[in-house]
Formats: sequence, structure tokens, C-alpha cells
Amino acid sequence: MPLHRGAHPDQDEPSDERRRLALNPFFGEADPTAAMNTAPPRHRLPDGPLPPLTAYRLVHDELMLDGNSRLNLATFVTTWMEPQAGVLMGECRDKNMIDKDEYPRTAELEKRCVAMLADLWNAPDPAAAVGCSTTGSSEACMLAGLALKRRWAKRNADRYPATARPNLVMGVNVQVCWEKFCNFWEVEARQVPMEGGRFHIDPQAAAELCDENTIGVVGILGSTFDGSYEPIADLCAALDALQERTGLDIPVHVDGASGAMVAPFLDPDLVWDFRLPRVASINTSGHKYGLVYPGVGWALWRTSDELPEELVFRVNYLGGDMPTFALNFSRPGAQVVAQYYTFLRLGRDGYRAVQQASRDVACGLARAVEDLGDFRLLTRGDELPVFAFTTTAEVHTYDVFDVSRRLRERGWLVPAYTFPANRQDLSVLRVVCRNGFSSDLAELLVEDLKLFLPELRAQKHPVSHDRKAATAFHH
Repeated sequence: MPLHRGAHPDQDEPSDERRRLALNPFFGEADPTAAMNTAPPRHRLPDGPLPPLTAYRLVHDELMLDGNSRLNLATFVTTWMEPQAGVLMGECRDKNMIDKDEYPRTAELEKRCVAMLADLWNAPDPAAAVGCSTTGSSEACMLAGLALKRRWAKRNADRYPATARPNLVMGVNVQVCWEKFCNFWEVEARQVPMEGGRFHIDPQAAAELCDENTIGVVGILGSTFDGSYEPIADLCAALDALQERTGLDIPVHVDGASGAMVAPFLDPDLVWDFRLPRVASINTSGHKYGLVYPGVGWALWRTSDELPEELVFRVNYLGGDMPTFALNFSRPGAQVVAQYYTFLRLGRDGYRAVQQASRDVACGLARAVEDLGDFRLLTRGDELPVFAFTTTAEVHTYDVFDVSRRLRERGWLVPAYTFPANRQDLSVLRVVCRNGFSSDLAELLVEDLKLFLPELRAQKHPVSHDRKAATAFHH
């Protein structure tokens, strides 16, 4: 979560006069003037309680200034579910997911979800695969990284921690959680930079970065920068060749935060999962293309051999022996229940239909953007339902940051950002198409682009030359 500083009492607290006018007189209900003196302070606990409806309206009105999540084309996170899923989540929000003995049916639904994912990702023996739910794909990546490091440490007990420093190989396009993992757990991050028109990992370059201290290589099925799949099979083949030459046996973790819930349905012939013997573990985000509201992810290992037993805590707590592998302890069971509901509700055919609709919208929108003539596509939405684009070489009067700013004026949240090493020269816009973003909404987006393009073309130069204003959305 972001870090926040405490409030400055002189600068942040409203005056008594402003507080008097902070509440609509009608909030007083029977006495319209009663509520006008009860507006609470903002940065310290109020002295007394408020009526529930008054508290609700205060919070509700302030949240109206947030962006509309349905028009947020930056986030990968699910912004729409069926009302029935919402009802189930409301019924389960008070259940603590860690209390397996107290809520055995919720625990059983979690177990079933793991089994379904093991089957979906072609585990050689789904019954032998092990996995767990998490708060999201970031926690799942942390757990997978810990398993990689512990397996390497056990193989190198004579050298670690005395002299050997572990490293993890990945593309520079990884989600920030992998950089956090390396920072928090003292692992050297070895990153393959972008080059030319390659915006993700190069398998051969990744293999060349590996040595006896490499705990694993991360492959991404669905880069957040442009929506493209990394070549997981080619990555494994390069590591197979490395093992033949050197004897180094380097495992692969697939960060399938988004793509692991897209490729099985739309690209069934693409080999990226446990069909590749070198793939030791896979994670995904249930709250992205898993189609659940924020708060759930999944981590799976091919067998229990890939997850060292000493990382699993068996806690005698709240009535039973519970094997757990998590960074968080207490968390609501609602999202896990919603994931099971969605698996049950859609099945393979339903997921295929939903993801195909998102891909079709993405591909159609990408073509429409290209047809405007001012933009060049980097990707076309034909892998993840995501595409990135930049201005053509002929456009000099505005840049992608101007476009992002003008779209925000119309309510659209479309991020503009600069690519990392070695392509800092490239700034792009990215559009994420999710379930609930229809072709009608896509047409409205294109109409808004058409509306302000003449004004942008008439500018003398781009408005902002401050690249620090660039925003990268790696949800």
C-alpha cells in the first residue's frame, strides 16, 4: 500500500466556519439545522458519534470525486461482476479466510479452485499440484520467489549465506512486485533490457545472465507494458540448452497475473504452462482476467517438491491444524467464494466467450485508433486484450501525455508512460479492455479522440515536456 504522512493540523483541518457548512442541512432529517454543527474533523477521531446516514453521506459525497472505474482503461482489475456475486461476497465478508476449521466450506471452495487451476494449467498430475489463494498476484509472486530462493539455498547450503548471493533473472518489463521481492529478500535482480522492437525478455539473453547463484527465471504471460505474451516455451528451451552445456538446472516461474486466465481459453495450443517440465510454479490474479473484484490471487506449484515444506506453517489455532503459506494472515473469504462462483458460473465455455469478447473489443478499438492516422500501434490486443500505441513520426504538435490529459477531461483514464531501459525514448498510451468494456464504450472513446484531435494538431508544441509527469500503471 502507499505510504502516507500524518496531517499538519494548521494546514489540513478546516476552520470552524467551513466545518459548519460542510454538511447539507437536510442531513439533519427531522431538524434541518441539527447536522450543520456536527461535521467531524478530518484527521483525528471525532469526539462523538454521527448518525449512520450522515456518516454515509459524508463518505459517499467525497468519493464522488474518484474516477469512474468502468472508464478506467489503465487498470487490469475487474470493475464489474454480476449482482449475485455481490450478494455472495456480502454474505461472506465477515468470514476470516484463515479460520479453516471454523469455516470448512469456504476452505473447501478454496481447495476446489486450486484443483481447477491445476487442471486448467495442465499439471501432469493435478492431484499432486499444490497451491493457495492470496490477496492478489503480487503476494503470489512473493511466495513463488520465496520458494525459488529456499530451494536454491538448500542446494547451496555449503555456500549460502556465507559467500553466495542469489539472483533472479527477468525482463525489465516485470511488474514492480518482482523488484520488491528482490529488495525485501536480498536477491540480486538481473534484468534483460528492451531492445528495438522487442519489449519483453529475450530467452537467449536471459540464459546468458544465469549462473550457479540463479534461483530462477521469471517469464511473464502478458506484459503490463504492451499486453504481449513472453515466449515461455523458447525461454525454457534456452535454459534446457544451458543445462546441457553447463549442468545448471534453472527453474522457471510464470507470472501469469493476466495471461494465465486468458491463454487457456483463447490460445489453447500455446505451450506456456506445466506442460513445460521446467515450469515449477505459476501465479495469476483472480481479480484481473479471473473476473473477480479486487482481493484474490493464486499461486500453484507443479508438485510439493517445488514448495519446500519448511515454508509451510502448520498453525494450531482456532480449533485445528492449518497448513498455511502466506504473507497475510487474516483476510476475508468473500473473494475466494466469488472466484469459485465465477468458475462455476462460467465454466470453460463461458470464460472463453467473455475473454474473446474482450479481445474482439481490443482488436477493433486498436484498428479504429490506427485509422485516425495520428497513431502507431505497438501491439494490437490479439494476446492480452490490451494494446499500446504512440504518435507517428509526423506528429510534432502534441504527445501521448497531451492525449492522456485530454481524455481525462472526458472521464477516460488512459495512462501515458515512458518505457524502461533501453527504450526510454519511447512514450506510449495503453488501453486495457476488460469484461464490461463494450464495443459501445469503445466507440465513445474513439469519438472523444476525434473530438479533440483537431485542437491537439493546432498546438504549437506539446504542452508538457516534464517526463516526471509520466505515469506507469502496472496493476
